[in-house]
Amino acid sequence: MRLLRSLRRLVLLLIILAIGLLYDGYQQLSAPLRVVDWQTVEITPGDTLGVVIAKFEARHWLPSARAAIYLKLYVRWQGLGGRIRSGEYGIDPGQNLLGALKLFMSGSTIVHELRIVEGWTFAQALQAIRANAMIRQTLADATTAQIMTAIGQPGVDAEGRFFPDTYRFPKDTSDLTLLKQAFAGMQKALDEEWAQRAPELPYASPDEALTMASIIEKETGAAAERAQIAGVFVRRLRLGMRLQTDPTVIYGLGSAFDGNLRLVDLRADGPYNTYTRAGLPPTPISLPGRASLHAALHPDDGKALFFVSKGDGTHVFSETLEQHEAAVRRYQLKK
Repeated sequence: MRLLRSLRRLVLLLIILAIGLLYDGYQQLSAPLRVVDWQTVEITPGDTLGVVIAKFEARHWLPSARAAIYLKLYVRWQGLGGRIRSGEYGIDPGQNLLGALKLFMSGSTIVHELRIVEGWTFAQALQAIRANAMIRQTLADATTAQIMTAIGQPGVDAEGRFFPDTYRFPKDTSDLTLLKQAFAGMQKALDEEWAQRAPELPYASPDEALTMASIIEKETGAAAERAQIAGVFVRRLRLGMRLQTDPTVIYGLGSAFDGNLRLVDLRADGPYNTYTRAGLPPTPISLPGRASLHAALHPDDGKALFFVSKGDGTHVFSETLEQHEAAVRRYQLKK
């Protein structure tokens, strides 16, 4: 009888102890981490839970030494050890170990941004990619031709081929991955716009429409004028008139352009000088956005053949040379 009472006391004691441990474990796993400001932690491929806990301990984030033991027991009990996903995660003030564990299993890593701006050249886009510390650089020393080969487009000129957009990605995404995504984005947009193009446009291929869109992108200061600018250039192509657009000349000058386009530059013949050569330049001159692609393939059906900047981002459009020269005298020569 005494033995039975002793066993009962022991069982009761063990139950009380177990309840106490469970309660303490819950308290430790639910207690806020010692994180004052928003912090990041990176889990690399192959990291075990022990490695992750060690990272927390090294930063003194754990609410107590017991918390690490409880977390390991909880993960083993629930069989969650293999479900932690690598990546860069954000830890908010007030986050606890259970919340952090759930976050690591969700794969909801921090998302970084890369913005490629409409009207940039490929060189400018590449510079932005190479300057982004969150992007893993695999093409740092590659030439443009080598880059195009790497993305599966050998022999294709890079200019104009990458869609300007805001790209969101986790840390350590490669430059090659982002370039492939931007290339595919431009191809998709061009294919969609080409399939819905207006009839009887003077383009032999989608590539020529892309080149026109790149010129429209550089000439447009006010979005509402995009289709009008496209209309002027399309009508000039149909009539065999030279496009006579400054941005193509500037692009052809490259690093020699100092910000001041001179008469001698307009007279110097070259493949991108649309004052001396008829038709479109050999390649795009910028990365056009969707609106410029649409304008190139849906130009305004007016009669204007000329336009001149008013100096405020908008233009005066003219049907005759006399009207155009008057607008030039008013808005350009006066300056």
